[in-house]
Amino acid sequence: MKGELVYAADGLVTGVRHAWTFDDMYSAFATQGLEHTKKDAFTRAELAALAEVNVASLKEYGYFTSAKANGKKRPFGEPIDYWLDYADSQLTLHFTLPFKTPVAARDLAMEIYDPTWFVEFSFAEKNPVALVDAPAGCQLKIQRPTGLSAAQGQQLGEDFFNSLTATSNWAAQFANKVLVQCP
Repeated sequence: MKGELVYAADGLVTGVRHAWTFDDMYSAFATQGLEHTKKDAFTRAELAALAEVNVASLKEYGYFTSAKANGKKRPFGEPIDYWLDYADSQLTLHFTLPFKTPVAARDLAMEIYDPTWFVEFSFAEKNPVALVDAPAGCQLKIQRPTGLSAAQGQQLGEDFFNSLTATSNWAAQFANKVLVQCP
């Protein structure tokens, strides 16, 4: 995944633009049977209904994104500007998640993860997050999750995974974190 934190001219953070690339298996499954005019290619228009389904299905999970500004949780509004593209046999979902109210943030912390630990998220290796029109002097830090060792993973049985819910916080240790400090 890649992202952009978007700032307005007045220095307020207005939201985050996500670009999530799905693995080839999900991409093949999701595009199976979709009408398209060119072999092994899909236009944005041909993928529009699927993009809408993807975005709608993420709502109950809070779009797997949470943010705190200056230590206070900040709610997001409904996603805007969403679409899918298809390249190299993989779908990428693009969407903007605006804050309900733009945020004046000296300290901004954002986490992206699935609390049920069913969906795995990982930042792109190169340039995973950018600050768009951020005030001068803002510092960006990315924290990638460390994951489980093979031995720890083998100790987790089916009962453990069945007990995970959207309200449990066990999976938070696997969150991808974006930390921004501005003067």
